[in-house]
Amino acid sequence: MAKLISRPNMTAAEAMYVPEIAKGLGITIGRFFKNTFSSRGTEGNEIDTIDYPEERRTYPERFRGIHRLTHRADGSPRCVACLCCSTACPAQCIHIEAAEYPQGDARHGYERFPKVFVIDELRCIFCGFCVEACPCDAIRMDSGLHMPPSTQRAHFIFDKEMLMAIPAADGSFETKNPRHEPGDPTHPGVDREHHH
Repeated sequence: MAKLISRPNMTAAEAMYVPEIAKGLGITIGRFFKNTFSSRGTEGNEIDTIDYPEERRTYPERFRGIHRLTHRADGSPRCVACLCCSTACPAQCIHIEAAEYPQGDARHGYERFPKVFVIDELRCIFCGFCVEACPCDAIRMDSGLHMPPSTQRAHFIFDKEMLMAIPAADGSFETKNPRHEPGDPTHPGVDREHHH
């Protein structure tokens, strides 16, 4: 059941909204002149600006920067082309084509690698779902870099080589959560030949 609310009694000036518009414009113009003509850092200035690119803000530790692919000790990508990141991506900006390791490689038949790994950064919404979905910690957003400005679409299509060339904010290319690979001394010894 709807509740009826009586209409408030307003004067003619209030009904035209002219005084309220004038009050709002007065506040806006006052702040404009205060911020424009007072020097930065003074008490009257309310704008917190920086002179980019000469000055840069310090990003928080968990800032979601542009993507990077982490490396194994031998320099190859940690990605096993499981497609979890592209499946979890709500913007559908990740494209992966999987390939098999050649005969004779210890990883042949054990895992795959990405022959093609492309992220369209213009479509990306930087939600971090790809990072959360990755079981190998192969894709990260800890580069500490925001998207560089450009007027060309091709500059925002990041392929595998570009993603592997981007370091973490600390300059490393490896993962923060190391994974014990077959053949590493820290590997628990469970692989295709050595079961539980």
